[in-house]
Amino acid sequence: MPARRLLVDPDAIDPDAIAAGAAALRAGELVAFPTETVYGLGAVATDEEAVRRIFAAKGRPSSDPLIVHVLPDADLGAVAGGERTDVERRLVDAFWPGPLTLVVPRGQAIGPTVTAGGPSVAVRSPAHPVALALLAATGAPIAAPSANRFSYVSPTSADHVVHDLGTACAVILDGGRTTWGIESTVVVERDGTLVVLRHGAVTAEELEAAVGDLVAVVDPAAEVDDGAAASPGRLARHYAPATPTIAVAPRAVADDASAALPPRTTYLGLGGRPSHLPAAVHFEALAPPGDLVGAAWSLYDALRRIDAEAATDLLLVELTGEAGLGRALDDRIGRAASGRRARTAGELVVLLGD
Repeated sequence: MPARRLLVDPDAIDPDAIAAGAAALRAGELVAFPTETVYGLGAVATDEEAVRRIFAAKGRPSSDPLIVHVLPDADLGAVAGGERTDVERRLVDAFWPGPLTLVVPRGQAIGPTVTAGGPSVAVRSPAHPVALALLAATGAPIAAPSANRFSYVSPTSADHVVHDLGTACAVILDGGRTTWGIESTVVVERDGTLVVLRHGAVTAEELEAAVGDLVAVVDPAAEVDDGAAASPGRLARHYAPATPTIAVAPRAVADDASAALPPRTTYLGLGGRPSHLPAAVHFEALAPPGDLVGAAWSLYDALRRIDAEAATDLLLVELTGEAGLGRALDDRIGRAASGRRARTAGELVVLLGD
C-alpha cells in the first residue's frame, strides 16, 4: 500500500501530520522524514522488530549499523552506555542539534540489530524542525538510515523517497528539499584521538577548532569496511547511481582520453566547463566556482535525475581536491563511482577499457 504523504512546512509545523507520523512509529511502522542532511527512514530505535523492517525495506545488510536520532537535550543514558567524555560533551555543545554523529558505547535500551551486533551505537540530534517535532511527539529515539534503496543515491526530497520506498513506509512527512544534501559527519573517540569515520557537513577543521586542545583529530575516512561496519557509509560502493560513473580530476579528461569516451558521456563539474573537455561531452555544473555548499546540495539530485533521464552511458563527476567540505564531497563522489577514480588521462583510459 502506498505511504500517506503528508506535507509539513518546516516554518509552520502541522501538529496533525506530526501526530500521524508519531502514531505510526509507536505502532511499529516505518516513517520517512526530512533531516537537515537527507531524508531518513525511521523506526523506534528500541523496537527490534520495527528496526528489522528498515533493513528489509532497504535491502540493507545486517552488518551496516544505523544512526539513532535523539532530541538535543535528551538523556542519553538508555541509548548510550557509560558517562560522556569531556570531548563528547564539548562536541554535543558545539554541534547538536546538527549534522554530527557520535559513536559511543551502546546503551541497554538499544538492541543489537541497530548496531550490527557491535558494542557501539551511532547517535546524533538532527537540526530540522520536522525531525525534532517527530522525535518530541514520538517520545522515543528513532533509528533512521537514509530513506532509499541500499547503496543507491541518498534522498534529498520526498519525491526521491516515493520513488525508492513509496510502499515500504506507512507515512512520508514531506518537508521539502533538505538543507545540506549530504550526510552527517561520523566520529569516534579512540585511543586518545578523535577519529573521523565518515566526512560530512561538519568539517575536520571545525572539529579541530572545537576539541583540538583536548584531542588530536585523525582521518582514516577513506577506508572501507568489508565486514561489520564501524559507521554507516563506509562501503566501497555507496550513494551510487545506476549509470556507470567515474570520479575524475579535471586534467584526466584530456585529448588522449577523449577518443575512448562513449558517445553519450556527461560531465558533472564544479564551476565552468573545462576548456579541454571534448565538445561531444555534455557538461553540467553542480554549482558556481568555489561553491562547495551548493555542490553538496545539488549532487544527489543530479545523480538521480541523470539516472531517470536515461540519456547518459557514462557519467564523469569532477573531484574537488579541496579540504573542508570538499573531503565529504570527494568521499561521496568516489563511492558513487564504486572507487573508480582517475587522476590522469592515462588512468581514465585504463578504467574505460575495463
